[in-house]
Amino acid sequence: MVNSDRLLAAYNYCLPEERIAQSPAVPRDSARLLVVKDHMQHTHAIVQDLPNLLRPGDLLVLNNTRVIPARLYGRKPSGLPVEVLLLEPQTIADRWLALVKPGRRLKPGAEIVFGDPTVVSPPLKATVLATDLPTGGRVLQFEVPAGETLASVLDRLGHVPLPPYITDTQAEPDQYQTVYAACPGAVAAPTAGLHFTSELLQQLQERGIQQAFVTLHVGVGTFRPVEAEDITTHQMHAEWVEVPPQTVEQIRQTKANGGRIIAVGTTAVRSLEGAAQGGTLQPVCGKINLFIYPGYEWRVVDGLLTNFHLPKSSLMMLVSALIGRQRLLDLYQIAINQQYRFYSFGDAMLILPESTLQHNGSANVSDAIVET
Repeated sequence: MVNSDRLLAAYNYCLPEERIAQSPAVPRDSARLLVVKDHMQHTHAIVQDLPNLLRPGDLLVLNNTRVIPARLYGRKPSGLPVEVLLLEPQTIADRWLALVKPGRRLKPGAEIVFGDPTVVSPPLKATVLATDLPTGGRVLQFEVPAGETLASVLDRLGHVPLPPYITDTQAEPDQYQTVYAACPGAVAAPTAGLHFTSELLQQLQERGIQQAFVTLHVGVGTFRPVEAEDITTHQMHAEWVEVPPQTVEQIRQTKANGGRIIAVGTTAVRSLEGAAQGGTLQPVCGKINLFIYPGYEWRVVDGLLTNFHLPKSSLMMLVSALIGRQRLLDLYQIAINQQYRFYSFGDAMLILPESTLQHNGSANVSDAIVET
């Protein structure tokens, strides 16, 4: 008998288009929060309620990556418009993996020019070096004008890349950054973190709920769709991660004192669990490509604050590994019925440790979901 948890189609659900959030909640922490309390109960709250939903001694782990203005609009020498989305830097300076449109017209050797052609100063140029088969992208070598860096040119010419399902937004660019974003390098925001305000972080700390930071530069590994019908054959694209020694020590002390590790977002989950693949949590600085799906053996994370994710996405599979696939689908349907807002600018779900499979020891707990 086929295990449904391995089938891509088993992670599908129907979302009305109007449930896709086009702009963020204002203030950030006024977003709604579906609280998964234990293996049977859930309740409804808002993000501002977090200090009363967590316990003194708990540790929030947040991803402090910062979104770069990674979308560029240029043209070929022929005048053909070109759109470029930078994905990740390569080992050689000013060389990037990128998605390009129209890809079929940008073969190796093609040149792209960015910026206003009427400006006298040299424009930003890029040459297509190769096609990257796993992503369908292109490897680009940039030629940066003298006296500038690629980062400074991106600040001048680039655009913060919102997801394609956000088509009618009133959001300002800084609303697609977390308030604690510090390390530039992501091409998409760690969206669970968008719900925090400086005031909420202060309130959490005053209640004895501490914070620690990791860095995962969100790239194609996060949003690349799963296409394999047997999800266990899906290959995650590696993303750059840093779990610093200070964070490792905070986690060890929290667990030693009986506290719980609450990851803010799936990127924080992958960072922590990726840093523990040797059996124990260790500092790490480099690339990881950990794919978490049902059956995964958890090593670090106890609970999770996360947004509502796209159907058939690796992010849904990760959350399913924590609370069970069918239960997650049931909770998503409840959220749809209750008019929650989905995806990057949408509402959130708090999965408390009492509701997870490692706490309950069984995936067959979705038959009796009780609202309180």
